[in-house]
Amino acid sequence: MRDNSGFIWSTILNHYMAYAIGAALVDTEIEVNDDDLEAMNVEKGMMTLVDEARQAELLGHLSDHLIRANHASGGSAGNSMIASALFGAPTFMSCKVAEDEDGDIYLNDLLQSGVGHGLDDKRQPGTTGKCLVLITPDAERSMNTFLGTSETLSVNEIDRDALIASHWTYLEGYLVTSPTGHEAAVRTREIAQEHGVKTALSFSDPGMVAHFRDQMAAIIGDGLDMIFCNEAEALEWGNTEDLETAMEAIKAVAKTFVVTRGARGALAFDGNHLVDVPAHKVDAVNTNGAGDMFAGAFMYALYRGEDYARATQFAVRAAGEVVKYYGPRLAPEGYRALRQEFFGD
Repeated sequence: MRDNSGFIWSTILNHYMAYAIGAALVDTEIEVNDDDLEAMNVEKGMMTLVDEARQAELLGHLSDHLIRANHASGGSAGNSMIASALFGAPTFMSCKVAEDEDGDIYLNDLLQSGVGHGLDDKRQPGTTGKCLVLITPDAERSMNTFLGTSETLSVNEIDRDALIASHWTYLEGYLVTSPTGHEAAVRTREIAQEHGVKTALSFSDPGMVAHFRDQMAAIIGDGLDMIFCNEAEALEWGNTEDLETAMEAIKAVAKTFVVTRGARGALAFDGNHLVDVPAHKVDAVNTNGAGDMFAGAFMYALYRGEDYARATQFAVRAAGEVVKYYGPRLAPEGYRALRQEFFGD
């Protein structure tokens, strides 16, 4: 296969479409309203790091609310790697999970999705990271994350062999919050560039850009091949309220990029041309995982040899499908149906 840059895929030289490193989290989604968020002092639409006691406090406030989704593995990079794998592309995830029930859930989801991980003999006592996802009637998600053992993610978790056997490395911006995780992200980018592996970064959350700008810049280094972000993150990076100005700022640090715009679709720059793809209109109930699905679907489409316009169309369609349901991803048959609908196979 060829991607839009003419790269010929080789199962020998590039065993994985993408290698990712990031936090391993288990999501619990709970339906709330805006009054609940205000009463609990939760910032709407943002990811907030909390300790285990604060997460327990929030759960206490919500004990009478209906949990609308089963526990499922989460985390930005992990969700994207699972999406790509379920569409049919080989991926690998480096992370940390503990020897606990949530760690079992996370690893089982990777196994069932076909994502490589190399964690079977590396789990240690502790607590696997958890994300409490609070969903309001407008489908917005507000995340309160206890990193658990993911807080100590470090260069020791980098799987060099898997990384250099990949076409892309995918980094999540959330790694800026942990000193050791940030170091791991920078080193992963360095190894990738040393071995000709393409580099992609998701800004992940406006707060990551606003409060950890220097750390984000260190991950970017002298420049990346691709940046994924939403409009709020793009504006934050550009320190502007004008999207055109923001995109020029992104062009200064990335050869290509995608800016997702929710109900207005997405903009993609392939290094030469900017394409504007409208949204696939749906009745959204939950935006948790939408950006992760977009990135996973986009990279899968590139893996098939599609150009950026076609990849964006597919990613918009996939993100539009996942927001119709609770939970961060679709059932396996949902990925097959989307692939059949869009690509005919």
